[in-house]
Amino acid sequence: MSKAFTKLTRPQMRKLKPGGLIVENGIEFERLANGDGVFTVNIMVDGERVHGVIGRESDGTARTQAERFIERTRTAARDGRLNLPQGRKIALGFQEAAEKYLEKLAEEGGKDLVMKRRRLTLHLVPFFGDSSISNINSFDIERYKKSRREEKAKEGTVNRELAALSHLLSKAVEWKWLQHRPTKIVRYKEGNGRIIYLTVPQIDRVLEAAKQDQNPHVYAFIRIALATAMRTMEVLSTRREHVDVERRTIYIPHAKAGAREQPMTAELAEFLDEYMKALPPGTEWLFPSEGSRTGHTVDIAKSFRRVVKNAGLNPSEVVRHTLRHTAITHLVQAGVDLPTVKRISGHKTLIMVERYAHQNGPHIQAAMDKLSKRYKSSA
Repeated sequence: MSKAFTKLTRPQMRKLKPGGLIVENGIEFERLANGDGVFTVNIMVDGERVHGVIGRESDGTARTQAERFIERTRTAARDGRLNLPQGRKIALGFQEAAEKYLEKLAEEGGKDLVMKRRRLTLHLVPFFGDSSISNINSFDIERYKKSRREEKAKEGTVNRELAALSHLLSKAVEWKWLQHRPTKIVRYKEGNGRIIYLTVPQIDRVLEAAKQDQNPHVYAFIRIALATAMRTMEVLSTRREHVDVERRTIYIPHAKAGAREQPMTAELAEFLDEYMKALPPGTEWLFPSEGSRTGHTVDIAKSFRRVVKNAGLNPSEVVRHTLRHTAITHLVQAGVDLPTVKRISGHKTLIMVERYAHQNGPHIQAAMDKLSKRYKSSA
């Protein structure tokens, strides 16, 4: 049954002067200096303070939206109490859940562990803290998205973080930490956007700058990425034993779309043969790092930015993933069929590869020239 309101009524809100505030039943209404009104909720639910802006009058927000939000929040809390696995008296906090999730995922041989750990440790855990995973709701998700966008994170980056959160919640259900997922996670819609890739002269400049760089690993990293289209962490986490220079393949056990054998060019196979001979005896990784918990380099961003800048390019546009874009784009422009490109790039679907068939690429004009010649030959 809804609560009666005696103060937070339409007549009272209309009379409210700029700077005035009305508080009733956990809902706050403030009249701003510009005449607009803003609704906020401020309630305690299961010992936790829930305080956030619902919306403005100018956006069509009314008191009923705030009431519904409070009702949904309290319902979610009740469901969360019922959502405890049998034998648990306290709901699992997010930080604890994240730690257990990463441990169990490692035991299962889960994919993309390094990046999942990074997204959880740097962003998701600091935001959700010890809040119960059973109490996460859509309002929390939207607050997280807003917070990350205010930190200038790109929509695609936020989506990858939300994907990690979604996977954690799915696994929590599978492992009986929860009886059901507490909320639906709505991600940003990502447009195709403009794919930035390096031209052949730009590639030459980047490789030359990498040769001169103080980081001995950055040149090899760039060579491998350009000749395979491998993702950053796939390159950095490569073990020596997974490189087969005779067959010209690199085995990737934990790729996003599943384990695969990555083909490479003859030039890269020759380079890697010499590169591995120069590594210290007994070195397990292609990019060893004594100071890293994993034993291998996990972040080469600083060195890469320096190389890009020294090559006369914009490090804000040319990022590590640009190397993958570059390899795939040049494969497509060289006339390689998309299923073969998909096999090389490790994409899940052809739709994802089709993005690289740039409409203004020279391969498109070459195809149209072939069509023209065919018509002329039949005339």
